[in-house]
Amino acid sequence: MERTPIRRLVMRGGLAAAAFLLVACAQPAVAEIEADTAARLAALRNDARAREHGEGVPRDPVRAAALYCEAARLGDAEAQFSLGWMYANGRGIGRDNRMASLFFAMAAEQGHEYAKKMLAFVGPSGSTADMPECMRDPAPLTIWGTPAPTPIEDDFVAATPDQVRAAALVRKLAPEYRVSPTFALAIIRAESNFNPNARSPKNALGLMQLIPETSARFNVKKPYDPVQNVRGGLAYLRWLLAYFKGDVALVAAAYNAGERAVEKYRGIPPYAETRDYVRRIKRYFRRDNHPFDPSVTAPSPELPRIGTMSAR
Repeated sequence: MERTPIRRLVMRGGLAAAAFLLVACAQPAVAEIEADTAARLAALRNDARAREHGEGVPRDPVRAAALYCEAARLGDAEAQFSLGWMYANGRGIGRDNRMASLFFAMAAEQGHEYAKKMLAFVGPSGSTADMPECMRDPAPLTIWGTPAPTPIEDDFVAATPDQVRAAALVRKLAPEYRVSPTFALAIIRAESNFNPNARSPKNALGLMQLIPETSARFNVKKPYDPVQNVRGGLAYLRWLLAYFKGDVALVAAAYNAGERAVEKYRGIPPYAETRDYVRRIKRYFRRDNHPFDPSVTAPSPELPRIGTMSAR
């Protein structure tokens, strides 16, 4: 039997028919997240699906949507897609194409192919300012304040030749940029695992995994040269620290996903990769705030809104 194209289904049966086909075929997004986080996300998704369809438990679409939303906040693309599907079809909750588009866009940005197709049906999303309450972080990410009066301790212990070389280089250069060596080494550990020749699928290069745009921005001509690479990464960290007023979580999220993504989502973007990245940085660098030089750049104009959303 010939398989019916999604577009033909939309023409014949409407959005709900196409969405049904996409949900049936959808696969969980691949993300490098820790086992405990993966287990939590799987539990949230499974509970949500059971309540959405009434499988083994009373059907409760409102509770299902809340569970999907919690997983979506933690960066799970499949939950973001499923919640978008519920909004797109009014499945137990009010139909809302704007909200559907918002969640499809989140999943699509993480590479969810079916979310990309559904986004084409419902149209682009608008502002993220009206994100549902469940997508807001439960507490402020940090307390913004003045630069710390005392230096942050450097407690990194190198264990391999690559780590020894990187640590020596960072400890020499970091004071020039007013960046804690431990913070810079945490970034290097998460980015390249101390491999000076590392190259990512997105063409991020070297110890601090500089993409071409960042290299150009901070005048790095030879990104595989450890000295130039670390200088470029430190310059970017110095800029981000000033832009986000020393908030370590926001700086780490911006280093991974870009400062525009942090501003767009008024905090850590709901990407599984970025959420996991921030957790790793905070594990290696156990501070919420880092001293910053306010003369480097003006702070992000979105900081007041980030604080408001985080505190709700």
